[in-house]
Amino acid sequence: MQAYLLNSDSELDAIGNILLQLRPQYDLTSIKKQIKFQQEKGYQIAYVKDKQNIICVAGFVIGHKLAWGKHIYIDDLVTDETHRSTGAGAFLIDWFKAYAKEIGCQQLHLDSGIQKFPAHRFYLRKRFNIASHHFSITEL
Repeated sequence: MQAYLLNSDSELDAIGNILLQLRPQYDLTSIKKQIKFQQEKGYQIAYVKDKQNIICVAGFVIGHKLAWGKHIYIDDLVTDETHRSTGAGAFLIDWFKAYAKEIGCQQLHLDSGIQKFPAHRFYLRKRFNIASHHFSITEL
C-alpha cells in the first residue's frame, strides 16, 4: 500500500466513487463539483492504493484554531467496502500522523456519526480520544 495526496484530476472519478459510499446524497458529478469547490477553500484529499486500485480515501483540511493550534481535520474518511478490514484505513491514519508531524501540526481531529460503532472502535484502536460532543443545528 502507498498513500498519495491528490494533485490532479486523473484519480478523481475513482476517489469520487469511494467517497459516494460515505456520502450517498451525491452522485459522481455532484460530488466531484463539491470537491472542486472545497479545494478552492483548502480541502485536500489523501488516498491509499494497493497495487492498482484506490482503496481508501480521506478529505481533510489543515487549520489553525485557538483550541487546537495548527491541526489536520479529517472531514471524510472511507475505505472501499470491498477492502474494509484489510489495514488500508489504519495505514492512512498512520500516514496522517506522520504527515501532521512533518508539516508542524500539533493535533489530528475528526468527527464520527454517533451510530458508527465499528468506526468508533477503529478510532479508539488508533489512539484517538473522545474529546468532546459535537453539537449542530442542521435545519436553519
